[in-house]
This record gives sequence, C-alpha cells and structure tokens, in this order.
Amino acid sequence: VQLQASGGGLVQAGGSLKLSCAASGRTFRSYVMGWFRQAPGKEREFVAAINRSGGYTIYADSVKGRFTISRDNAKNTAYLRMNSLKPEDTAVYFCAAGSVVADTARAYDYWGQGTLVTVSS
Repeated sequence: VQLQASGGGLVQAGGSLKLSCAASGRTFRSYVMGWFRQAPGKEREFVAAINRSGGYTIYADSVKGRFTISRDNAKNTAYLRMNSLKPEDTAVYFCAAGSVVADTARAYDYWGQGTLVTVSS
C-alpha cells in the first residue's frame, strides 16, 4: 500500500488542523493505521493508532484529549484531527500502515512521506 499524508501547515497555538492520509489500492481496510511525528533533532514518536474497523484507538499521553484519529474505509483515508495545538506539537507527521495496533514504529510496514505541522506561540 502507498500512503500520502497531507493537511499540514502553520497554525497558531490553540488552533486546529486535520491531517489526511490517503492510501492507494483496495486493501486499505485490512491495515491498522497509525500516526507518528518527528520534531527537529528528536526521534520519531507515536501519536495515535486505529484498528481496521475504526472501533478501537490508542493515543500518546501527550495528545490524549486533544487529537482524534479516525478512518473512512470507503475513501481509503485515515485522519488525524488536532485541536488545542501547542508549539511542542510542531513536527513532521507521518502516517503508517501495519497489522497490529501498536505504539512502536517497528510494528508498521508502510509509511507516507510526512506533512509538516508548525504551531506558533
């Protein structure tokens, strides 16, 4: 599966953005989807993940209550709604596809190219 992340941009602290991850092919619904982020000079970190049906989600503590992961299997697209953004949310955000819901990057087999989110204070 090929993944294309989009929706990043510049936003003020307290604002919102919605990222999209469009997948190619007809097997999207067979994959668990995850979002990760990498800030300058830091390691890639887990943000959120969702199971195949969309009925089970997990989040990093740092985004819990502010971010919402979702998916539309009919549109082959996963989403990350980000509210109450903080400057520390600034990073390149990556979507990924895998076979198990997990908070570790090694659990995901396919990765998109990333989209930059910049939150100004």
